[in-house]
Amino acid sequence: MASVRISFEFPAVVNEKAARTVAGGVALVSALALVTGWLWLAALLAVGFALRVAFGPRRSVIGWIAADVVAPRLGTPKRVPGPPKRFAQAVGLALTLTATVFLAAGLPVVTTALLAVLLIFASLEAVVGFCAGCYVFGLLMRVGLVPEETCAACNDISLRRRETAAA
Repeated sequence: MASVRISFEFPAVVNEKAARTVAGGVALVSALALVTGWLWLAALLAVGFALRVAFGPRRSVIGWIAADVVAPRLGTPKRVPGPPKRFAQAVGLALTLTATVFLAAGLPVVTTALLAVLLIFASLEAVVGFCAGCYVFGLLMRVGLVPEETCAACNDISLRRRETAAA
């Protein structure tokens, strides 16, 4: 019988192409929710974010499709540090959980606003490669709120080059 191993580790290095594809999927689901009025999709987005934060990018449907189906077709992986991407996923989780709570409380206008914010930031990452969560993570490191050892590759580009060569 095969053993099942569940890992709570987020990868130290992720494929930027897969991350941008995940953002594209999040943007599409957010847009679908806003256009159709199916605001309950915020709860599904929250589950996906929770799975990616807890278990890594391949543990959600959008993450699996991005990492195993779409990204390999986009060419050579572009390796980037994982901790900022995990932080960005946690921000997405906070947004979608808050949106879901407000929807359950009978305040769909707040849910709509939060999904619109998510759509904007997910689109920025998917289309132009700007990860707002990663940017904030970097700022938090610079002011000392995130310890440097959390992401050594974030501060030292040569470490990223070595990890890319090893991958």
